[in-house]
Amino acid sequence: MIPLCLVTGFLGSGKTTFLQNLVKQHQDRKLVYLVNDFAAVDIDGQLLDLPQDQLVQIAGGSIFCKCLVTDFIRHLTAVAEHVEEHGTEGVIIEASGIADPRVIPTMLQETKLDHLYTLSSIISVVDPGRFMKLIHTLPNIRAQIEAADHVLINKIDLYSEEELNTAEKEIRDLNPECSLDRCKNSDVHFSPFRAWADRNMEGEYAKCADPNYFNVVAQVPGGYDEAALREVLTPLLPQLYRIKGFVPTTQRLLYVDYSGGDLSFTPDSEADNPALILIGQGDAEQIVRDALSTAGIPLLM
Repeated sequence: MIPLCLVTGFLGSGKTTFLQNLVKQHQDRKLVYLVNDFAAVDIDGQLLDLPQDQLVQIAGGSIFCKCLVTDFIRHLTAVAEHVEEHGTEGVIIEASGIADPRVIPTMLQETKLDHLYTLSSIISVVDPGRFMKLIHTLPNIRAQIEAADHVLINKIDLYSEEELNTAEKEIRDLNPECSLDRCKNSDVHFSPFRAWADRNMEGEYAKCADPNYFNVVAQVPGGYDEAALREVLTPLLPQLYRIKGFVPTTQRLLYVDYSGGDLSFTPDSEADNPALILIGQGDAEQIVRDALSTAGIPLLM
């Protein structure tokens, strides 16, 4: 049986950074990383330094929604068929930030993939500040905690002890049985395939369109510089949960990142697919689209 580790966490909590750390910690092992991006263009997969046979990318929704579950099953089946050829020891899945993971045992059973895979662990990465703001309005965040074997309270350098204790108490109330660690930069040494207690989870496949969220993909023209791009994006931040992607500005290629704190711009050297992903509150989509259109930033979708 091939062990599975499922990594969940809301948008911008630090899942991809956690995967980057896992890649470094387990670089001597033959693991497959399956990265699921809610947006139609995969950004997270570009951030992982992995050979082609160890990276599977699925973009355009949640792997647990009806529109993508077939792709998910197909990729898991393909990995299993080549496990001896590639020497695969296990699969680590980064679910999209809006995923409700409770359906995965049902999905494995219904597709007979439970004959090939065993679900070893479910990890949830938490940004404690955003968690406390959104836990009572976005049900998928609650589901991610309830399903987790292990919760990482990340970004502890950004919050007070009182804020961390409040988030930890909320997590314990939702899931008293989970193991818990505090960390910053998602840096924790972790065995992804530790055997946990049997689960009793039930969930339903998500609908293809979740009214709580929207996402758009923009391609910023090369004539923009960092200051001009910041001026366009900053007024939109109250409507957005996440911004990420690569933008070729007049000076250099930048990686743009926003997850509820500061809007950051980090120089980068290359990107396979320069695009900017914006994910936000479902009722604010037209506001964001109109603002980008007025700024002369074309949308790919």
